[in-house]
Amino acid sequence: MSVKDFIKKNFKHFNAASIVDAGEAWIRHLDSGNKMLLTMAGALSTGEIGISLAEMIRREKLHGISCTGANLEEDIFNLIAHSHYKRVPNYRDLSPEEELELKNKKLNRVTDTCIPEEEAIRKLEQKLYPFWDKADKEEKRFFPYEYIYQLIRSGQLKEFYEIDPRNSWVIAACEKNIPIFTPGWEDSTLANEAVAEFKSGRFKSLGFIKSGLEQMDYLIDWYLENTKDNSMGFFQIGGGIAGDFPICVVPLIRQDLKQECKLWGYFCQISDSTTSYGSYSGAIPNEKITWEKLGIDTPRFMIESDASIVAPLIFQYVLGKD
Repeated sequence: MSVKDFIKKNFKHFNAASIVDAGEAWIRHLDSGNKMLLTMAGALSTGEIGISLAEMIRREKLHGISCTGANLEEDIFNLIAHSHYKRVPNYRDLSPEEELELKNKKLNRVTDTCIPEEEAIRKLEQKLYPFWDKADKEEKRFFPYEYIYQLIRSGQLKEFYEIDPRNSWVIAACEKNIPIFTPGWEDSTLANEAVAEFKSGRFKSLGFIKSGLEQMDYLIDWYLENTKDNSMGFFQIGGGIAGDFPICVVPLIRQDLKQECKLWGYFCQISDSTTSYGSYSGAIPNEKITWEKLGIDTPRFMIESDASIVAPLIFQYVLGKD
């Protein structure tokens, strides 16, 4: 029995049924010639979401991504340093002293997984510096993901690959040349390092990295171009700025620019934030109708569950693979 058939047979009610409904609606959305944007909060790249996500990108089930800076960089960290990662299955039981021991070993913990500082973070930084330096000297400017793409395409990372590159969603995105929006990129390890190097005198300015406002400007053009003849869906993993940033592009165009554009044509969110007062991440999709983001006829779903479990299932469902 395929994964899709198993889900259709067993997932009949509650959040499980929503997985089927959201997956079927995603398939119908794409079959009608439409496109899909994925937003991804947290640090799912360290949870190796690339194993299932990369194939979605290669099979053109996704056409753009908005994610935290952590997700962008941590996919590459895992790519070049996987054998040095340390899994801590008993992370809930760690004492402060045990956490300090991990820190002293330069193992940065993300839930049950520790990212090795020297083998992952410092190695990637050293490889990125020449691209940042070149842009700084030539007074050129790029988005954070474009520097990662330049590095991948240079081939300079290949000797360090420690996983099958087909399991890297950033490599898949690079091959398809789709945009990766990283609102709030300043909240990432690589961004911290860029600022530190500037403060140390290495760079003339920080202008070689395009800002969040420029990302929104680009998002407007990208959204309008990709919704000329069809609509764009919105699949959201988690909450936060990764989702809040791109969904605002529609009311920005319609209300602030006063231009016509399509509303988002599909919406689904996997969230572990239950509906509550003032929690945008837990807001039900209907609220977005009042903000002119979704229409009353937009297919919309909320799955209150663990994204590390649910997202790969939906991806496999949409792919229709065993």
